[in-house]
Amino acid sequence: MFQAHRRAFLDSMQEGDIALFAGACHVTRNHDVDFPFRQDSDYYYLTGHRESDGLLMLAKGLDGIPEETIFVLPRDPKMETWFGVRLGSEGAPEALGIACARVNTELAAAIADAMQKCTRIWYRLGGRADVDAMVMKGFAHLRTQVRKGFAPPTAVLEPTHVLHEMRLFKSPAEMDVMRRAAALSAKGHNLAMAMMQPGMMEYEVEAFYNYTFRRAGAESMGWSYGTIVAGGDHANILHYVENDKPLNDGELVLVDAGAEFGLYAGDITRTYPVNGKFTDAQKEVYAAVLAAEKASIAASVVGATLLDVHNASVQVLCSALITLGVTEDSVEKQVASESYKEWFLHNTSHWIGLDVHDAGKYRDGDHWRPLEPGMCFTIEPGLYFRADDERVPERLRGIGVRIEDDIHVTVDGPENLTIDAVKEIVDIEATCAGN
Repeated sequence: MFQAHRRAFLDSMQEGDIALFAGACHVTRNHDVDFPFRQDSDYYYLTGHRESDGLLMLAKGLDGIPEETIFVLPRDPKMETWFGVRLGSEGAPEALGIACARVNTELAAAIADAMQKCTRIWYRLGGRADVDAMVMKGFAHLRTQVRKGFAPPTAVLEPTHVLHEMRLFKSPAEMDVMRRAAALSAKGHNLAMAMMQPGMMEYEVEAFYNYTFRRAGAESMGWSYGTIVAGGDHANILHYVENDKPLNDGELVLVDAGAEFGLYAGDITRTYPVNGKFTDAQKEVYAAVLAAEKASIAASVVGATLLDVHNASVQVLCSALITLGVTEDSVEKQVASESYKEWFLHNTSHWIGLDVHDAGKYRDGDHWRPLEPGMCFTIEPGLYFRADDERVPERLRGIGVRIEDDIHVTVDGPENLTIDAVKEIVDIEATCAGN
């Protein structure tokens, strides 16, 4: 699929263009310890290359410059003894399906040569400082060579305008990987429900999710983003990451967690009772959020927009706020005043793919873009009633519920990639009981 991605980008280039895509480098965490390495998503989309310090050069119609060249770390027995075997320029062509591979120590000279021959350059400035410096040096040098018949490229083009539009539409091969990421994510949620016990610490649950993802085949750290385990009132902090408090009997726990497979993300939120049984008030709130999610999933059809998807949840949740006794305002009044945002604090959806908040525009100018086959996004409505919110009935205070699934738009209707993660009240209670 990476060859197809490169071909599609090459098709968008003009004769005389080059394009540079830099891979990620290791980043120091502290002293001589690095953060776990994760490849740059744009670079990976085009190459499938997992090693650091790489660069892809695409060229169209330039004499002496191959259409595709990848620059990789050189083979180095000493460094490989410490950090693992590298592909090198010898192994990269077969492993990555790119005919021309060179060591990255030749990169500066190669960029200078390509810039001397090209008319335009596609490059995302500000991504990698060392490559920025090479490009800027190339421009500076060529400006001094005008009298000799050379000139710098006439334009620097931002490649993400094209590349991120490509990434928004998932191919069948990408969907196979995303379904695997979704399945691993769902497995983690179901197993965690079955092992949940009052008195556990939030970080114990976090560790179980991450262990389950990794054990089931998720790569690298196992997760596609830091796992949120929010017990009780912590669920009303949207990006709660401390995960350091006990999980109390009678409370709900909200877990937002997803596995990463093939660098593609799963993203699921489930909310369930710590002791395995919903209280009546918890059921009321949960049922309202689940109804909203189902309405938004049903709205996720070709030709609709993510605003339509969001509004489907808004309608259901505004009605629920009346039924729950939170407000006496009509649905229409809540929508007009946006008063519902006191308890439904965020949008319903974001794109998902190589990044958990994936590439792609939500709008074309002032207009929300229509959904098309191949788009993938989350649906995650929620209601959040803080423990200190005296505007809501006392029985609701401290309850926060969010339910999230990953949706693939098809001509036959929405495909719920994460449907295997149980979410009906009866199924959650059965799973928590080990059934």
